[in-house]
Amino acid sequence: MDNLRIAKKRGPQVRIYVNGQAVFAHAGESVHAALLAAGIRTLRKSQTGQGRGVLCGMGVCYECLATIDGVPNVRSCMTEVQADMEIETDEI
Repeated sequence: MDNLRIAKKRGPQVRIYVNGQAVFAHAGESVHAALLAAGIRTLRKSQTGQGRGVLCGMGVCYECLATIDGVPNVRSCMTEVQADMEIETDEI
């Protein structure tokens, strides 16, 4: 049992839009996971202008805020990808 692995099947591939650009993701994964897979690491800027990205990945730190489907300050690590979702980061 020490080497037991449970594989999770990925959801169907869907298209999302990040800062107006089409990106492919898998339904059911977090927006954060989709952004990382697309090479997007910086989601917003601090008050001093430093880039910020996901820190905890479980909704506690609020470093992963983005505008999702027109709603500002949504935690990307706690939001599941859906087809045609529109995501805006401060890194436009």
